[in-house]
Amino acid sequence: MHPIERLRFVARAQGAPADLLVEESAAALGAFRDDPAGLVAACRRIIDRQLECGPLWWLCARMLCSPDPFAEAREAVTELRDDPTPRLLAAAFPDGATVVVVGWPEQSLGALGRRGDLTVLCVDSGGDAHDLVRRLADLDVVAEEVPTRTTGTAVAEAAATGGGGVLLLDALAVGPDEVLVPAGGRAAAAAARAEGVPTWVVAGAGRLLPARMYEALVGRWSDSSDPLGAAQERVPMALVDRVAGTGGVVEPAEALRRTDCPVAPELFRLAG
Repeated sequence: MHPIERLRFVARAQGAPADLLVEESAAALGAFRDDPAGLVAACRRIIDRQLECGPLWWLCARMLCSPDPFAEAREAVTELRDDPTPRLLAAAFPDGATVVVVGWPEQSLGALGRRGDLTVLCVDSGGDAHDLVRRLADLDVVAEEVPTRTTGTAVAEAAATGGGGVLLLDALAVGPDEVLVPAGGRAAAAAARAEGVPTWVVAGAGRLLPARMYEALVGRWSDSSDPLGAAQERVPMALVDRVAGTGGVVEPAEALRRTDCPVAPELFRLAG
């Protein structure tokens, strides 16, 4: 595929998995090997069309801040492919737990599929719950679709089960004080806190951003979306009990120490 076509793919691919977007972007940006100004402009265009995708900000920032952007891009793609988060998350679930997920759990699906003793309650915040239940059934995981209006009840059901409950939120991006997650996550996290169910945010490779980068992401995202109709929303870190990432399932403060994204001021401006 021609690099320009790859860039067009990234621009059009709303809802595509983050690892695929990063891989396609890294390949497309190779066209600007001898054009540093073109690389900056291309990174801005990618970000403008996928504002909420933390791993794309991470990729572009790493490339723009590296003396060898294309070696850095290859390293970033490798880190996403080799991300140990699903394996570490799978090992951390309590035996026989009931897990509540909101939206399509892009990062968590591999972890859920590794554990045949779990029950998964799939909150239909984005219209994907039916397909998710079928996908989990194919992996021999017991799952049930939950309408968004009964999210609180699902969390209460998880709290009442013998194996204990966990609310699992897949992060699009994580900052020092809050997390961007699929819509419905904030209400679920509030219900989990009221019911005594721990909230685990899944933030694998490329999701942890330093304050300035996260603020740029959510600022641009907020300016371009209706807060009452957006497909994503912000959850305060005060509602998060654990963060699942490349270092395992740990306290938020410990996870944030693993933030590896540099600050690239070039990405704070709109594409020209």
